[in-house]
Amino acid sequence: MQISSDMIKAINEQISHEAFSANAYTAIGSWCERTGYDGSAKFFLEQAAEENGHMLKFIHYLNNAGYEAVIPGIEKPPGSFNSLESAFQFGLESERKVTKEIYDLVDIAAKEKDYSTYSFLQWFVTEQTEEETLFQTILQKFELLGRDDKLAIYQIDQTLSAIRTQVTSTQTQ
Repeated sequence: MQISSDMIKAINEQISHEAFSANAYTAIGSWCERTGYDGSAKFFLEQAAEENGHMLKFIHYLNNAGYEAVIPGIEKPPGSFNSLESAFQFGLESERKVTKEIYDLVDIAAKEKDYSTYSFLQWFVTEQTEEETLFQTILQKFELLGRDDKLAIYQIDQTLSAIRTQVTSTQTQ
């Protein structure tokens, strides 16, 4: 499979973005754990594992095509937040950024008529729709149940796995 040097460079940059996301979600999960948000800690650590999986998909794609996947150094992510809601807002903004980066990769693949890479990227396009919807759904709960109500925040924290299941099953239908 022939992949252009521009596409290889862009995929390697995406590997770096995915690595940062995995690291950032790990840091958020750690903050949640320290703060007593056990449900959110589990949620963000699962997100970190998922982002790591995304990074590995890109690495395997390049390696299996016979090109070098560059394993990046990663900048330090934020380690604390003003509120649980702000941690989820950070997550949504992060997912929106990744969505744009994936779309940029799709644009390069389409421009270069790299149909193999274009096809490979379609999984990520679908995944990003799901990721953004998940974070938007969680942030809606803060609006509905209350940002300053400690019992409401506790309830949101405790129901995150149900929200994840609801969003992912809706997206796959």
